[in-house]
Amino acid sequence: MINYDVSEYNRLNSDLYRREKRNLQIEFLKLQNWAIKEGKKIAVVFEGRDAAGKTDTINLLARHLIPDHFRYVHLGIPTENESKNWFKRYEKHMPKEGEIVFFDRSWYTRATVEITMGYCSKRQYTHFMNKVIRWEKSYIEDDLILIKFYLSIEKRQQSKRFNERQTDPLKLWKLSPNDLRMADKWEIFSFFKEQMFSSTSYEESPWIVINANNKMVARLTALRYLLNEIDYEGKKLSKPKTWDAEISNHKIEYKGVEFSGLTYQQFKMLQKLIQNQSS
Repeated sequence: MINYDVSEYNRLNSDLYRREKRNLQIEFLKLQNWAIKEGKKIAVVFEGRDAAGKTDTINLLARHLIPDHFRYVHLGIPTENESKNWFKRYEKHMPKEGEIVFFDRSWYTRATVEITMGYCSKRQYTHFMNKVIRWEKSYIEDDLILIKFYLSIEKRQQSKRFNERQTDPLKLWKLSPNDLRMADKWEIFSFFKEQMFSSTSYEESPWIVINANNKMVARLTALRYLLNEIDYEGKKLSKPKTWDAEISNHKIEYKGVEFSGLTYQQFKMLQKLIQNQSS
């Protein structure tokens, strides 16, 4: 398991977010073109609690990709037959050559949601945990690139997002009674989540845990990890800037009047003018 953090993003504002997003999306399109040309198969798994931002993060990653060469997979409630043949349920959705597939929840639903809510038996859960690495490695040995993200949010942040959905008519559809029941089982889910991390994270495909309390930061962090991890043709991924000079949080006072919300350049210019006035 890897806790992945881009420290520079901790000082991100909306303007810099848009600029960084565009730069990374350009690089991701390069990566996709490389995958198409070389026949690469890429599966990107997103797991996390309800309201962690899985769907929104995938939307950002996929927004400017070539539509015919990526797929979005979000499966509903399994049939009885699918529940008994769990891995087979996902086999038909795995990427073909030249394709990127995003899984908005995946086969790991069995390791977290299903066992927490009692939707699978303990025997089914144990069978999954014993078999999943071998199943994944069979694809990795066939040249699959498998990236597994877990978007992590605090309980307080989830409650805040649930409240936003409850009070916004345009977001109400995102909140289901099952989401609320799952939230009531926070500690049980946490137990099985940790079991998943310890038992199914391995060298070829570790779990990448991203702090998703800030949606903007989480989206960029996931995208930057992908670009860092995969070597693709034409890669030109610059390091995140040290944005202190561009953050609009500087202030200066002159003759009892405070000037706040200044960029570093504005701050330095005013500072120089004030110094000239005083000399």
